Amino acid sequence: MKELQRVTIAAEQWQADDIQLTPEQHRYLRRVLRLGVGDRLVAISEEPIAGSRWWLVELTATNAHPIEPLPEPIESGWRVTLVAALPKGSGFDEVVRQATELGVAQIWPVLSERTVLQPNTNRLDRWRRIAREAAEQAERATIPAIIEPLSWPEAIAAAESTHPRYLCVARRSVPSLLHRLQTDPPTSATGSIVLAIGPEGGWTPDEVTQAERSGWQLVSLGPQVLRAVTAPLAALAVIAAASEIAYSVLQTDQAPY
Repeated sequence: MKELQRVTIAAEQWQADDIQLTPEQHRYLRRVLRLGVGDRLVAISEEPIAGSRWWLVELTATNAHPIEPLPEPIESGWRVTLVAALPKGSGFDEVVRQATELGVAQIWPVLSERTVLQPNTNRLDRWRRIAREAAEQAERATIPAIIEPLSWPEAIAAAESTHPRYLCVARRSVPSLLHRLQTDPPTSATGSIVLAIGPEGGWTPDEVTQAERSGWQLVSLGPQVLRAVTAPLAALAVIAAASEIAYSVLQTDQAPY
């Protein structure tokens, strides 16, 4: 259904047999895309509605009317959880947008020892809205989950069951992220990864030690010292490329002869 515009809806927007569009959605569909009554699009619900998250809908004079459920596309590749220490200012907005476009499954904001920003509920709501918009733009099948900010020890504990776990560090003689992905990748072409990116100034020595003791692998993104909003983009691009190769190999191995 790539030829149809997509719009993400919250469960509360579905009322009886009608989908209540938000003012922003209404304005975008009508004024920007020039869609009108009878035009169809894909509504992606954040929660299953009547057993499905994807629906073909038709615009009415004021809202949208569901036509039929659609099969949900499957996202290929590794399931990536981005654990990112919050940068200062509004930098995390861009991290969320880029990470969503590059296919992450989850985003965990982290309050590290060098974190300056102390986010409130409004920030979290904003990040989730950005993720929804980025998922629509990138034509993704799912929207990454963004949880409430964690402390670094909490993030380490929450990721304990996932392997591999990579901690990006600068100014250290450690293997590159690409090398780690090639030598110790997820257990399958559709497995999981946890990737952690530090704040401005990087992780403190104590934070690195905590991670190493819990089984995290230290990785490098190259000789350059990247900004806190650039490092996630660089790392996720490497993972996306390596994941696509692994998935392609899996598909080739399973092809009938």
